[in-house]
Amino acid sequence: MKKSFIETKPESHFPIQNLPYGIFQVNSANPRVGTAIGDYVLDLTVIEEAGLLDGTGVEGKNIFTSPSLNSFMALGRSVWSAVRKKLQHLLDENTPDLRDHEILRAHAFYLLKDVTMLLPAEIGDYTDFYASKEHATNVGTMFRGKDNALMPNWTHLPIGYHGRASSIVPSGTPVRRPLGQRKPRDSEYPVFGPCTQLDFELEIGWFIGPGNTLGEPIPVHEAEDHVFGLVLVNDWSARDIQAWEYQPLGPFLAKNFATSISPWVVPLEALEPFRTAGPKQDPVPLPYLQQGKAGSFNINLEVYLTPENTGTETRITKTNFSYMYWSIAQQVAHHTITGCNIRPGDMHASGTISGPTREERGSLLELSWRGSEPVQLNGGGERSWIEDGDTLTISGWCQGDGYRIGFGEVTGQILPAHSETNVLINQAALKI
Repeated sequence: MKKSFIETKPESHFPIQNLPYGIFQVNSANPRVGTAIGDYVLDLTVIEEAGLLDGTGVEGKNIFTSPSLNSFMALGRSVWSAVRKKLQHLLDENTPDLRDHEILRAHAFYLLKDVTMLLPAEIGDYTDFYASKEHATNVGTMFRGKDNALMPNWTHLPIGYHGRASSIVPSGTPVRRPLGQRKPRDSEYPVFGPCTQLDFELEIGWFIGPGNTLGEPIPVHEAEDHVFGLVLVNDWSARDIQAWEYQPLGPFLAKNFATSISPWVVPLEALEPFRTAGPKQDPVPLPYLQQGKAGSFNINLEVYLTPENTGTETRITKTNFSYMYWSIAQQVAHHTITGCNIRPGDMHASGTISGPTREERGSLLELSWRGSEPVQLNGGGERSWIEDGDTLTISGWCQGDGYRIGFGEVTGQILPAHSETNVLINQAALKI
């Protein structure tokens, strides 16, 4: 098994087999591109300036001094692969270039705990799918009954909607409970106030590399060439706001207040050893969605909830990305079949990932079955919905033979909603 001169424990998410990319900042210095290895960040600007990435296709382009990965994403798979291969060589335990160069090493490595991780990309557009059959069935059963759980189109195409990119935030960013309209069951009219049914959604996201020309679809067998890498996603959801607003156009304010993502983008190439077939698709998709090879990945996923000031976490979900009915390639192909152009830095997300058992459901809506079966917490207490002060943490990894390909985590704490009175006062003041 390939090893690095940087020590990585078997449970580390960032061995030499991974090498995810992210944007990091040290104190007030300019943000730049790094890769994670063990407990360290390798500054790729230092490595490039030293000439150690010559021959990969990035030289002279100032790719890694950028505060986003967009320019690197745009270069395409051949360059990504060449850089990854060179980095694995430089970090190998048998390669002296970095290992034995104390001055260069001192400038190139930072401890992960000493850096601030930022959004990995300037996200132009965000599309959220609804690609888990178990999740769609659970939600449909709750709202329409078991016999009408799936809408007639669901097994024929990947359902999705265009989300809001401006409110995507990196892990660790607190999330404010949203205000909005909601309609109580015993009321004829809606009321205004804080969301009372705040939820998480466990998802995987992917960033687009080279896009396509407007009017030119991406064939399903080429779709993965347009995918730079994957991140963890918590697509926060205000269920009671959504229940009132979503007809006839779907989610709006219920989804636009925050989407949290993990800061490290795991290259698709790092996940190849964990490629697996997804569920059998019945009926057989139309030709433009027939991928022709295993399209999923064996990614273990866990969600933890920690109430404020307790330090006692409860694992509330353990599931796997391989349950997803529609693959990444199918979702990209469907997204562009109309000729819609996607661009470097665009982000897509899978939609909530759920498995066949209760413990594998990817949202509190399902785990508590719309609030009727509260989740019991370690140390006492229960949750039907997320409360103020709660912290949600999602972790994910692929388990190899003696190593892991990990995503790190995405975490966020819920802050109380703004006072409705203050909101109205501020609005009135603006009119004076």
